[in-house]
Amino acid sequence: MTTLIKGARVLGGEPADLLLKDGRVAAVGGRLSVPGATVVDADGLVALPGLVDLHTHLREPGREDAETVETGSRAAALGGFTAVHAMANTDPVADTAGVVEQVWRLGQEAGLVDVVPVGAVTVGLRGERLAELGAMADSAARVRVFSDDGHCVADPALMRRALEYVKAFDGVVAQHAEEPRLTVGAQMNEGDRSARLGLTGWPAAAEEAVIARDVLLAQHVGARLHVCHVSTAGSVELLRWAKSRGVQVTAEVTPHHLLLTEACAESYDPVFKVNPPLRTDEDVHALRAGLADGTIDAVATDHAPHAVEDKESEWAQARPGMLGLEQALSVVLEALVEPGLLDWAGVADRMSVRPAAIGRLDGHGRPLAPGEPANLLLLDPAARATVDPAALASRSRNSPYAGRELPGRVVATFLRGEATVLDGKAVK
Repeated sequence: MTTLIKGARVLGGEPADLLLKDGRVAAVGGRLSVPGATVVDADGLVALPGLVDLHTHLREPGREDAETVETGSRAAALGGFTAVHAMANTDPVADTAGVVEQVWRLGQEAGLVDVVPVGAVTVGLRGERLAELGAMADSAARVRVFSDDGHCVADPALMRRALEYVKAFDGVVAQHAEEPRLTVGAQMNEGDRSARLGLTGWPAAAEEAVIARDVLLAQHVGARLHVCHVSTAGSVELLRWAKSRGVQVTAEVTPHHLLLTEACAESYDPVFKVNPPLRTDEDVHALRAGLADGTIDAVATDHAPHAVEDKESEWAQARPGMLGLEQALSVVLEALVEPGLLDWAGVADRMSVRPAAIGRLDGHGRPLAPGEPANLLLLDPAARATVDPAALASRSRNSPYAGRELPGRVVATFLRGEATVLDGKAVK
């Protein structure tokens, strides 16, 4: 298939034509003409490398009522993603080669994005003994990211062994940083507001204590550590300190932690209940600054779909989590691009280049240049739209942006030169 994209602004630069052929970018230049090619008019659109999500919950196997690999992949493609990492907290847990290969094959069958399984660190996410890390790494899924996300690997000796083990195949342990003894019954960020609302507080120190411990462990064993969904100003400072000492640590921040604050809990609407919780204005500003200066490496959605009965209940009983795939780029546009904290090259770096490098993904996060894989998106930065959960591709509806107007619209997404989204609609 040959596609000629006319007049796209690569990384927000001057308009240029891109020729996609045989899964790769064949040419980039002005006034290209190729007889028989499918022409896509990209006047006024920004071209970016296809986005890579390090943190997605696709729920399959086990909770297909909330999401499937296919529906989650479609939501990802509509958000401009060409690869997503599927977290291990499925049922059964993705703690064996068999389960990660099942998820990988489901992604291949859907064909909308590259679905990259994340393997569990411990058997059943129970934090007691290591899962089959080597077998998952050697499987057809070629797992390189391991996480008990949703649970912290709280035992420091077990965390050390995991870090040592993954060094053998250049893997990385992605830690859900939460000291569980500090968050028993926690419902929202700890502070004056939680006391006034009568909701048990979740202290920032619960996150920061684990990050401090784990960067020291990573330094001690010389292994790669990735910190999931960083949410506090203190965590940013710890990461900055660790990187200054040469520790091999990377980190991600979610779109919702870049935009929303604990004030959302005033409504008691459980759509705003999330783990880690929404924090303060000061935390949001620190997270934006940390992402802008590179202390935080990546934006990762933590896309967490939930069935209606799990989310639409009293706050205390509701499951934590929010949808994120379809609005991630729009949130980054509002929170960082429009205020001048990131340019389009910075967006590509934090949402494609660095996530692909962390996950060791070949063919993603590459420049839009001749010979490179044709994984890319076209964005209309001038468009604005109000988020309607009923119109989302996800099987669930728990979007924290419902009724909110956000900037930007993904017009097209290409996976190895094949359109998965055109005119803002999924092709299949």
